[in-house]
Parts: sequence; C-alpha cells; structure tokens
Amino acid sequence: MRTIESPWQAAADAMEAARTILAISHIAPDGDAVGSLLGISDAMRALGKDVTAVIDDGAPPGLKFVPGSGTILSSIEAGEFDLMIAVDSSDIERIGVAGAYGMAHSKKIINLDHHPTNTRYGDINLVVSHAVAAAEIVFDLINYIGCPLTEAAAYALLTGLVTDTLGFRISATKERTLEIAQALMQKGAPLAQIMARTLNRRPYQEVNLWKLALPSVELRAGLIHATITRENIAQAGLHAMTDGDLVNHLVNVDQAKISIIFKELPDEQVEVGFRSKPGYDVASLAAQLGGGGHRQASGCTMDGTLAQARGTVLPLAHQVISAGDSGLA
Repeated sequence: MRTIESPWQAAADAMEAARTILAISHIAPDGDAVGSLLGISDAMRALGKDVTAVIDDGAPPGLKFVPGSGTILSSIEAGEFDLMIAVDSSDIERIGVAGAYGMAHSKKIINLDHHPTNTRYGDINLVVSHAVAAAEIVFDLINYIGCPLTEAAAYALLTGLVTDTLGFRISATKERTLEIAQALMQKGAPLAQIMARTLNRRPYQEVNLWKLALPSVELRAGLIHATITRENIAQAGLHAMTDGDLVNHLVNVDQAKISIIFKELPDEQVEVGFRSKPGYDVASLAAQLGGGGHRQASGCTMDGTLAQARGTVLPLAHQVISAGDSGLA
C-alpha cells in the first residue's frame, strides 16, 4: 500500500528541490500577509534559494516598517519558477495578478494558508485551519525543515501574529500562539514596537472616514452595520479602499453580535466585511456570497449596488445570529 505523503513533508521536499521560488500573498495585504511572505522568503534565501517576493501593489505604507518589506515587488511580468508559494490566500482570486502569473509560470504550487474556506488550489495544500495566522504555519514549517530563524524573519512573523489576533485578543488565540510569540521575541522581535506600529496607530484620514461613515450606522437585533461610499473615501483623502478598521470597532458594541461594513467599489461592486463575537460564524456567511475567511472575520465582494448588497446580506446575517450560540457571545 502506498503511503500518502504529509503536506508538511511534500512542502519541505518541494522547497528543497526548487532553485527559483516565487513567493506571493493576497491583494490588499494585511500584517499576516506581509509578515508570512517575508518570513518564508527570508528562510528560503537562508537556504540559498533565489526568491522573488511579490504582492500586487507591494507592501502598504503602514507595514513598511517591517524589515525586508522593501524587497517585496509590486508586480511581476517575467521569469519562470520551479516553485510558487502562496501564503495567507484562501482562493485564486485573492492572489491577484501576481498570483495568476505565478500559476502560469511555476512548475509547482504550495498553498500555505489558515482560512477554513480555502479552496485547495495548490499542488501541495498546507492548509491548517486551526492555526491562528499564516505566520504560525510559516514558523512551524521553518522549524520542520530545520532552517535557522533570523531576527528579521522573527520580526515579520510576530507582526503577522499580532495583527491577525488583534494583539492576542481574539478567541482563536491559544497557549500555542503565545508560545510562538515568546519564541519570536527570544529571536529579537520587538513586541511592544510591533504593537505600537500596527494596532496603536491611525492616520487622521481614517478618522475623517469614520466621521463620514458613522451617521450610516444601524443596530437591530444584534446586527450592526455601516456604509462607506466612494465619495466618503474621496472626501476623507484616502486613496485605498479601506474602512479604517471600523468593522472591528463596531463589533465591540455591547449589543452587537455581528458587524458589517459595506464599501462601494468602482464598476458596480461592493466589498463586504464581516466581524463577529464568539459563537457566530461569519465565514459560512461569506462563503455563501462567494467570499471566505475566519469564523469571526471574513469578507466578500459582490456585484451590484450598495442597496442590492444590503438587501442580500442583511437577512442572511440575521439568520447567522439566530443560529448562533448567544451563550458564547
């Protein structure tokens, strides 16, 4: 009987065999996307691999403090690769233009992710849905292959852990999460500095956006939601389509079980962000709408107007609240 190789060993074998590696992560990258990408890239370079790291539009300004972020390219138009490693990206759409290029120009694909809604699009799918962040999987993979962890990689991976756990405050944070954080700190990653530069900072333009969006906030039967229009984004002086982290703050309202932000995009599309208190599964809600994510943090993009998006999403969100476990909220 043939023994089925574990995805950990398959990933290790593929990385060992590869000479040229394309490392990518998802569009509109967050701290876990950038941190995981830099962590795996640093480890592969330490093993003598030729690594090209790419994210559509590059690392965002708020994450340029992470060591190595300047090595992340904003696009790729040439090159052939033995291996592509996609981190923190639940589906092909999330890996963007760079990922599409990599899929067409790489001999093998590793899909390294922690989202339970991952579509398993890789040749090797190292998908660990109980991991709190992709950075946790990268940390374990680096240890699995026996690669030394540099201070720069530790800094990047701790950034991923801090941002995806909101400073170790979400319910998915376990003892193991804190053990990894401790190990990264022992390698020189500065926890206080990372917290200050990610969770404890905000450009004034985002405050302006909140001022414009807060009048749209509505709360009914545990569901709180707000709307951000393209005009709001322009008036606030922002160039990126962001909610300024408002969705995370709305879910903290005592009476709220689920929070939703509807963001108007160009070309008759609406980006929908979901957050929830423990016991309410918004990953399943996002999956129904063609998106994905975590049980307590997910999202999707819908065709149509803001009114059409609200008309579709709000009844489904109320169903999730009705089905949820209020004893955990």
